[in-house]
Amino acid sequence: MEILARQKIISDLLPKKFGWKGKIWVAVLILICMIGIFAYIRQLSSGLIVTSMRDYASWGIYISNFVFFVAISLVGSLITAVLRLTNVHWSTPLTRIAEIIAVSAITFASIIIIVDMGRPDRFYNLFLHGRLQSPIIWDVIVITTYFFISLLLLYFPLLPDFNIMLQAKKEAGNRFNKMYAFLGSFWKNTPKQKKISRRSINILSITIIPVAFAIHTVTSWLFATTYRPGWDSTNFGAYFISGAFLVGAGAVLVAMYVFRRAYELEKYITIDNFDRMGKIVVMLALVYLYFNVNEFLVPAFKMKKTDADHLLGLFTGEYSGVFWFAISTSMFLPILILINRKGRKPFPAFIAGTLVVVGSWFKRYLIVTPTLLHPFLPMHDVPESYRHYFPSWEEWAIAAGSLAGMVLIITIFARIFPIIPIQETIEETEKHEKV
Repeated sequence: MEILARQKIISDLLPKKFGWKGKIWVAVLILICMIGIFAYIRQLSSGLIVTSMRDYASWGIYISNFVFFVAISLVGSLITAVLRLTNVHWSTPLTRIAEIIAVSAITFASIIIIVDMGRPDRFYNLFLHGRLQSPIIWDVIVITTYFFISLLLLYFPLLPDFNIMLQAKKEAGNRFNKMYAFLGSFWKNTPKQKKISRRSINILSITIIPVAFAIHTVTSWLFATTYRPGWDSTNFGAYFISGAFLVGAGAVLVAMYVFRRAYELEKYITIDNFDRMGKIVVMLALVYLYFNVNEFLVPAFKMKKTDADHLLGLFTGEYSGVFWFAISTSMFLPILILINRKGRKPFPAFIAGTLVVVGSWFKRYLIVTPTLLHPFLPMHDVPESYRHYFPSWEEWAIAAGSLAGMVLIITIFARIFPIIPIQETIEETEKHEKV
């Protein structure tokens, strides 16, 4: 490979300073986070009474956000592990994007659970007195495991890039050089180190797949092991996993477009990448649609009283508008856009990915809330506020703050580290030129 071509790749992929648009974007995200922190301080001082959660709707928008974060984090195993192990080289520019989404999402999944606790000062009791008979402990174990595996899958491919960035001090700037030197201090780029690194990444890629399946299966069991209409389902594990892969792939489409435009990466995140990812999203949307039909058709056929109340509330009742919006935006519209080759161009694919992410968030909200308001034992002699749930402004602010925090981590990461692997891109280019 020519030295000039190598230098061009390095120059293109080095992290770049924010322009005025980037600075405004970061300022907006920080502002949303600060409002969320203020709302959480109010919740800490006054208690959960500032929320709209009551005896029946005891899980609200916080748990919806938790399920959403866990779902979107599975994209790391889909892009980094599955496609890497199947020797799919076109996904190389997307692996780091997928991993930083996974790490930031699973981080805020953990944070939002603490926010949901009425007494976060007692969080340590979960570790001191946790019972293995409880699915909640299973969730803690798999989330922690998944977080560290994802972090290592993000870190190991960065090691060669630290050396490259240190060698390109003038272009990269000196601000983060101490950090690069510290994080990559032991990396000498020797053949032995490269061999160990490749083997480690392969082992982690194999390991993360069952852990990824476990994390969302166990999350689904938190619901399915609770005797409630709408949750009393043996389909929930597969239902959650298929939806998780869909929203993760949709998020990657959105991130691909944003980074491609913001950092002028048209040569690296190509139209072919959008075309292939679009096809994956269509496949995942069809699989998720199948599980949705399976999830609703069987109880609708039997129409037991409690299930009937729950389903009618979704299809034609209080939650019907949100339900049909979520179904349309997360599955039907993305399929209609991406099934056509023109729809898999960058901008239409971005629109489809955005629809998937937005619709999937509302889908998680619908998994949590309507079920809680349709218990097997009918509500009697309770205040009217117990019969309905709509998040208070504090809940909206905290939920928005957590979502903004996740995006802020991704944004800051892209400022400090290359969002596309430099060394892997050079190696892929060399292989392509030899062929």
